[in-house]
Amino acid sequence: LWGGSVLNLGTEKHRDKYFDGIDNLDYPGCFAMTELHHGSNVQGLQTTATFDPVTDEFIIDTPNDGAIKWWIGNAAVHGKFATVFAKLILPTHDSKKVSDMGVHAFIVPIRDLNTLQTLPGIEIHDCGHKVGLNGVDNGALRFRSVRIPRDNLLNRFGDVSQDGKYTSSLPTINKRFAAMLGELVGGRVGLAYASVGFLKISVTIAVRYSLLRQQFGPPEQPEVSILDYQSQQHKLMPMLASSYAFHFATQHLVQKYSEMKKMHDEQLVADVHALSAGLKAYVTSYTAKSLSTCREACGGHGYAAVNRFGSLRNDHDIFQTFEGDNTVLMQQVAADLLKQYKDKFQGGTLSVTWNYLRESMNTYLSQPNPIIARWESADHLRDPKFQLDAFRYRTSRLLQSVAARLRKHSKTLGTFGAWNRCLNHLLLLAESHTESVILAKFIEAVHNCPDASSRAALKLVCDLYALDHIWNDIGTYRNVDYVAPNKAKAIHKLTEYLCFQVRNIAGELVDGFDLPASVTRAPIAMQSEAYAQYTHHIGF
Repeated sequence: LWGGSVLNLGTEKHRDKYFDGIDNLDYPGCFAMTELHHGSNVQGLQTTATFDPVTDEFIIDTPNDGAIKWWIGNAAVHGKFATVFAKLILPTHDSKKVSDMGVHAFIVPIRDLNTLQTLPGIEIHDCGHKVGLNGVDNGALRFRSVRIPRDNLLNRFGDVSQDGKYTSSLPTINKRFAAMLGELVGGRVGLAYASVGFLKISVTIAVRYSLLRQQFGPPEQPEVSILDYQSQQHKLMPMLASSYAFHFATQHLVQKYSEMKKMHDEQLVADVHALSAGLKAYVTSYTAKSLSTCREACGGHGYAAVNRFGSLRNDHDIFQTFEGDNTVLMQQVAADLLKQYKDKFQGGTLSVTWNYLRESMNTYLSQPNPIIARWESADHLRDPKFQLDAFRYRTSRLLQSVAARLRKHSKTLGTFGAWNRCLNHLLLLAESHTESVILAKFIEAVHNCPDASSRAALKLVCDLYALDHIWNDIGTYRNVDYVAPNKAKAIHKLTEYLCFQVRNIAGELVDGFDLPASVTRAPIAMQSEAYAQYTHHIGF
């Protein structure tokens, strides 16, 4: 984040001066955005950077305790620099005396490059013990009239001349702010991808242990593997399917992000922003819940620290709130969908991920076909077109209905009040859209798989992912007669059968993640002699 902020928010002079030192770790630094009183609302930050035209410097100040920079990774021990996000204050010649130009980013040296002693005017403390990630030195920073050269303003989107004149290629504070935050989307892409890694590890441990562990069985016969129990399949097989679905979706996101960095196409930038917000929020929330489910699925042995669920759960927990709180990110997705919806009716173009909405307003919002609503054959239910249509129908209905509710409530409550009144509805919309994107990418991956037997296995997993989601929200489909009672029953029955089918290849599916033993590490997930390694660990 420190390096990314210098590269993406700075200009050539910053790259020339800092890039090599950042790249070879001579200049470890930190990203000082969050404050004690403000996290998600970055425009509410209170740290100030006041320009002094006499000395050609900015003066960085923490005006009150609420403005102390907080949770700053790499600040407590090792950071030599910080990218400090602060309100840019310029002196004026009118009655106000100063003008607030909005939040900008500044490079502030915080420690001596050789001795690592804290520099004058800067106070640093460790934020203390955390739930997880205690190898990261999160710190708190206070600035007391710290002077930095004017050149330390990261000036890609806005600059100040020696005589205190402000210039920018972007006309408003809001546009500059959006451009600045937009350059930091890489963190979300990385987190979504990393969260899938956590999910793969925990599912691998839980599935391998469930294949190994035997409890009970028919009279006078050997005990059976606990993965043979329908309840265990119900816990773990949809999760295994989701791991695969998320793998393909986040892989797609990384490719899109790479294209965006090369091409700088505006439409692609907007697409990646919304896609990264939705996937980061959705995947990390799902993984957080799944880590607990995997722990429980492994019984008492899942509680042993050596089997890793505790540390995985604690280290991953913060993924739901850093780099954008998940509830806030999902609202960004909903806002983007509403903008696309409005643009469509004004004849605008839709970004790639949203193309289906063009059809959906015509096709999906017509009355459900009563004949198709009763079809219940396995071939029909396993048809990717039926599955994707169902996901997109739900998104389209949610979008149309929330747009109508917002219009209605904004007349009496205003924009903010209406948004808050419809907030849960908006979050459901964003979640539904993100699930539609994930399924579309999974179906595409199945179609593109070159090996026939692997493709058949992936198709099985993809069908389970889709039908399990439809069944989990069957009330929505029943309420509008999209699915008749007999079809709902058939979906439930087929979902249970697919869980059983996926169980038969569950070992191969987790092997497909290709995680080395040095990554899984849990004794109960070892491919051979798991119990022996477990007993050896405690001293036998």
